[in-house]
Amino acid sequence: MASATLNMSQTTSDVSANYDVLENYEGKYRFAPIKESQVARAMIKRYSNTIYERSVSDVVIIGAGSAGLSCAWQLATMRPDLKITIIEASVSPGGGAWLGGQLMSPMIIRKPADGFLRELGVEYEDEGAFVVVKHAALFTSTLLSKVLAMPNVVLFNATAVEDLIIHEDFRGQQRVAGVVINWTLVALNHDMQSCMDPNTITAPVIISATGHDGPMGAFSAKRLISAGLKKELGNMRGLDMSRAEPTIVNNTREVVPGLIFAGMELSEHDGCNRMGPTFGAMIASGIKAAYTALKIYSSSKIIQGEVVG
Repeated sequence: MASATLNMSQTTSDVSANYDVLENYEGKYRFAPIKESQVARAMIKRYSNTIYERSVSDVVIIGAGSAGLSCAWQLATMRPDLKITIIEASVSPGGGAWLGGQLMSPMIIRKPADGFLRELGVEYEDEGAFVVVKHAALFTSTLLSKVLAMPNVVLFNATAVEDLIIHEDFRGQQRVAGVVINWTLVALNHDMQSCMDPNTITAPVIISATGHDGPMGAFSAKRLISAGLKKELGNMRGLDMSRAEPTIVNNTREVVPGLIFAGMELSEHDGCNRMGPTFGAMIASGIKAAYTALKIYSSSKIIQGEVVG
């Protein structure tokens, strides 16, 4: 097996050092030296700088499932100048899009949403009215890697949205003006400790794609009720693929000023049918949410992340 000695240089503000390393798989692999404090500082510096910079964002997407990630891709592609921030409660982004139905791996996507697969470069089998990706994880991992590679997109995972920032806007209307965030482990354990206050991110447009009801699901829809911005939820109806998918896509919209719903959260808000293990509507709803967000953004006067006219 081949081995190679690599002279690698690491440059800091005032130091340039060469390290004797060896890439060898016959028992002689040798790394560059490192200290625990260097690792800690490298992470802290970058994370702190990122969350400081994103405390005012252009668009916040709640939920990194298939709808949220599709939305992020479309937004970032159309407007690479916008700061797009994704908040995901789970350690692992992707939502329910790592598998198909009943824990089986193939992913079903109805046409015409298959065009998104070609845009991403994800292979599939054509079954006529729909296509099949051999493993849902192929779609999700491809989309996730492409989204994260975009310089204007930031993902904060293991981070929960605990509340919405709601202001009275320039017209005297109640407007969603940002999100209240905390570590997910903190959010899940408020009953164990007191005074674990959150942080905030301000943005003129919030897109909520947190899925149907669950531990973190339909969060924004439920919060609209308790905040007095909506009287009651429609509650998700039974499974009907034919009705559910076009309804979700066509009803993707700004539900209250500053807040757009996408994906299965709409089914809880509006009282739509669920579609089960077919993902075309999640893709298309995310894309429509992106177009809706850009209409709001381009028609608003925005100062420091706040809509003022």
